[in-house]
Amino acid sequence: MKAFVFPGQGSQHVGMGKSLYDEFHEAREVYDKANEILGIDIKSISFQGPENILTESKNAQVAILIHSIAAYTIMRKEGIMPFMVAGHSLGEYAALVAAEVFSFEDALPIVRLRGELMSKAGENNPGTMAAIIDLDPEDVAQIVEEIAVNQVISVANYNAPTQTVISGELSAVAEASDLATKKGAKRVISLNVSGAFHSSLMDEAFDEFKKVLSEASFKESTIPVAPNVTGELTTSPTVIKDSLERQITSPVKWVASIKNMVKAGTTAFVEVGPGKVLTGLIRRIDSQSKVFNVQEPSDIERLKEACAKSVETGF
Repeated sequence: MKAFVFPGQGSQHVGMGKSLYDEFHEAREVYDKANEILGIDIKSISFQGPENILTESKNAQVAILIHSIAAYTIMRKEGIMPFMVAGHSLGEYAALVAAEVFSFEDALPIVRLRGELMSKAGENNPGTMAAIIDLDPEDVAQIVEEIAVNQVISVANYNAPTQTVISGELSAVAEASDLATKKGAKRVISLNVSGAFHSSLMDEAFDEFKKVLSEASFKESTIPVAPNVTGELTTSPTVIKDSLERQITSPVKWVASIKNMVKAGTTAFVEVGPGKVLTGLIRRIDSQSKVFNVQEPSDIERLKEACAKSVETGF
């Protein structure tokens, strides 16, 4: 069985989605609809940049969502459908569109607001994030717990057994990075982000965003979804809504999500949208699973070929 996974913020790049737009009318419809709904030329920002404008959370988040849904819409027309879905942070919204929890039209303004609020919170409460490489997640959590006594810091993403992301105040993340290195981390990578996502420094965004989500309509998902907050598969609109409300300030349990999807029968993962970040993480979480990414027309052709040989490939 195959699952679709959808990337989060940081996967954006200038030119994303243009080849899909040029080749498939389904993609053109998605991008043109997005321009109309948002009232901005997000298509031009995605295709032409400039990069600093695309990277702004309010633009990056909707641009990634649009690219992901454009690719997904094309695959759906080709009859390539998932048995379950998950998305990394922002990517959870594309996953929920694929699972028909809400529509693309409903998701767009919600994601735009999410990006705006997170940018604002980042400006008002400066912070940063860092990826700790090759240090046991429990050791990272212990470091964070020690520093959190006097400063704001938390584990933001359990991305892979060998990659844990921390988030918090600048001084706290710097101190934790130093301690992680001393404890044997192979690398510590400072992330180019506009705020301390998935930490309490996002409380400001959480409070306002929760009000918006409380008014949104959530349907029961047509296929199982693995929310970031729990990593547990569900179809319940109540559970999904609660998870989204808490997601901005809670850690992304990506390892648990992938492991639970494998346990439920997934043998192949298709990353839908810009970049190959999730493809790499999944390889580290479960080396037996087959992985595929779709962001260009040629990727769709390769996926079609793989599906045609499903007995051999596990698709």
